[in-house]
Amino acid sequence: LQRMLAMAVEVDRSPTCSSRKIADDIFPFILNIPLRSQREALLNTMESQLLRCRLLELLFQHSCDMPTTSAMSLDKVLYFLSHSSVLPQFQDETATWQRWDEMLQYLSLLLLSYHSVKLAFPLAEHLRTSVSDRMKLIAQKAKPRLQDSDDISQLDIQLKMNDFITRMQKTLGEPFPPQIQEKLFMLQ
Repeated sequence: LQRMLAMAVEVDRSPTCSSRKIADDIFPFILNIPLRSQREALLNTMESQLLRCRLLELLFQHSCDMPTTSAMSLDKVLYFLSHSSVLPQFQDETATWQRWDEMLQYLSLLLLSYHSVKLAFPLAEHLRTSVSDRMKLIAQKAKPRLQDSDDISQLDIQLKMNDFITRMQKTLGEPFPPQIQEKLFMLQ
């Protein structure tokens, strides 16, 4: 399945457009996956970083109290950190801290996927171009093109993380479970 999805993203002249169409089609099915382990297996084994990034973006848009229409960027990840509630209540009954833990796991995965798609050199931007054009870009040693919304400061990160931790403390109390503390450190 993962290989077929990756190929489906690549066959179009615009992998970005393909990933959006495919993600829009399979997103409702992800919401109906009953167990966290099954959701994580699907997302962790996804071969197309572009598709995984789009699916995670949709998941966070779905859980936002005020969805945004801005393009995917590091600033948008910070937006999700500030405006996402814990992920939608899936069919399995889990403790509240486990839902926060899953949210942190997916935020980290979103950052990794976005980094692979947009920021990782030498393949920056190349995943968004067709396979035939990608080889030319690699040969030309094209430099990454960052968006203004990818230029975030350490202070921005710290402020958003502090707000996020405050929101979690209101829900979970203190101290946080070790898994949460580890994921917060990793995300920051």
